[in-house]
Amino acid sequence: MTIAIVTDSTAYLPPAVVAQRGILVVPLHVVLGGQEHSEGVDVTAADVATALRSFVPVSTSRPAPQAFLEAYAEAIASGAREIVSVHISADMSSTVGGAVLAARDLEVPVHVVDSRALGMAMGYAVLAGADLVAASADGAAEGGAVDGATVAAYIERITRAATVIFYVDTLEYLRRGGRIGKAGALVGSALSIKPILGLREGHIVPLEKVRTSSRAIARLEDLAAEAVESAAARGEVPRVAVHHLDSAERAAMLAERLAARLGDTVDRVEVVELGAVVGAHVGPGTLAVAVVPLPAPSPAAGR
Repeated sequence: MTIAIVTDSTAYLPPAVVAQRGILVVPLHVVLGGQEHSEGVDVTAADVATALRSFVPVSTSRPAPQAFLEAYAEAIASGAREIVSVHISADMSSTVGGAVLAARDLEVPVHVVDSRALGMAMGYAVLAGADLVAASADGAAEGGAVDGATVAAYIERITRAATVIFYVDTLEYLRRGGRIGKAGALVGSALSIKPILGLREGHIVPLEKVRTSSRAIARLEDLAAEAVESAAARGEVPRVAVHHLDSAERAAMLAERLAARLGDTVDRVEVVELGAVVGAHVGPGTLAVAVVPLPAPSPAAGR
């Protein structure tokens, strides 16, 4: 049974990786000064950072159900008998709802997954799901062939276990976009503190308040290292990505420190720029770390 994997542009997976794995990506939309663009197609993170700094109105929107229908039709035309469609947290976007609408009357089963995450916290899980599908096709999957429901549950289990922590230079962009969640309680003191935020069950929550950006970045490192060490202690394989918007130098420094600190616990720490959609809500200067624990490879997978 052939299973296709579909996700959206907020997974921020490199185009070459997506093409190699046969993953289909549905873009979300960004509106800059009244002009609509498709993420990953005709708008960049730099465009959004420039617009935000220039006080150009910026907003985002989900893909239309038709965009999902087109992706699903492409998968079916390529031989898919089932589809697993994995998307940004429903508490951050209505993208999941569009996928559900498109899937209702399709001739093949579509398993829509609310990742409760975004960025590489979702991206690594999508890649793991694609690997499971490939292993099943090759006969290497533990327990034999898998179906779409099994792949969807596997991806969901990974995203639920992920840790996402981040620092923003200002809470203003989250407040404007209505994605601030419980961190809204910090707005009144935003001028005097640097917030460390987290993603819990798809919601943004405040974790800590510190006084300087350097201290905030140091705490990101500490919290990410703790999440990696916890995953490794459970026998899992942690994947780590440092996200940023218009802050490449600080992201590279953080990734280097994490890689040196974690040593052989992780194979590498990737630096992945946030795209236009998430960037529109967090603003320039944002740094984030995603720690995604994957199940340890089974002995059967190595044979």
